[in-house]
Amino acid sequence: MTRKGRAKERREKRLQEISQLRKIPYSDSQIWWCSETVAVVTGSNRGIGYEIARQLAEQGLTVIITSRDITKGHEAMKTLREKGLNVSFHQLDILDIASIKQFAEWIFKTYGGLDILVNNAGVNFNMGSNNSVESAEEVIATNYFGTRGMIETMIPLVKPSASGARIVNVSSRLGRLNGRRNRLADATLRQQLAEEESLSEELIDATVCKFLEQVKDGSWTSGGWPQMFTDYSVSKLAVNAYTRLLAKKLSDRPDGNKVHINCYCPGWVKTAMTGWDGNISAEEGADTGVWVALLPGQPVTTGKFFAERREISF
Repeated sequence: MTRKGRAKERREKRLQEISQLRKIPYSDSQIWWCSETVAVVTGSNRGIGYEIARQLAEQGLTVIITSRDITKGHEAMKTLREKGLNVSFHQLDILDIASIKQFAEWIFKTYGGLDILVNNAGVNFNMGSNNSVESAEEVIATNYFGTRGMIETMIPLVKPSASGARIVNVSSRLGRLNGRRNRLADATLRQQLAEEESLSEELIDATVCKFLEQVKDGSWTSGGWPQMFTDYSVSKLAVNAYTRLLAKKLSDRPDGNKVHINCYCPGWVKTAMTGWDGNISAEEGADTGVWVALLPGQPVTTGKFFAERREISF
């Protein structure tokens, strides 16, 4: 059997294991949430986001669906409410800071804040190109700066709790620093992004800005950037780095005000964003995100990267 075949076999076996795990209900000792626990899922009118919202609501949480499109958002909310789930909707465009602030004001006024934020809204890669940069500005603006803006605005609104608030960033293995086939060729930059001492918002911002500048002048092909789905990979590399950086900053918060932030890769999922060309369902892809969001408060898990309910390297 080829290496690719063995990897596929391992993945399928793991998905079968997860399928069995999902049938086991959470025990009372594991459940830290209740019906008043508020979870916000961005970009959740369809696909992985919708599934994350549905699965969280099925665990008894209050879930807020968000979408740029008001009609589609209301339709998603209606479908889930018809299943007896406690779901609300509010319009949100993470590219628009005014929209984020309006959402923040609404959720504070309506719910007094939030307990869980799942950053799912984003732009996928160009299916027609293995190293796309055609939409680089939009991809970086949405996946990195939009996600960061959402986090920065929501953190002051997280509710105090013994278990700690949760932030889950939907990311991708394509953004790993040390992926075998798709990584930064610049060893110095890779090391700076990997080490806690040198990692900073300024470094992350400078990295994505340098990439965008090279896209504009056409020099990006020799810039040492990831060679698969380039703009998407760079955006997720930035999200991963920001997750690690923020985890370190938030770890100094006193008990009762902790915020645990992690990211996860849903896998190659059959959704409209992938042209339905994935190898797992949206339900399967959402599972690890829900699992990470509901991890117990002790021991504290933060600044980690997960896939298929297992920690993976950045």
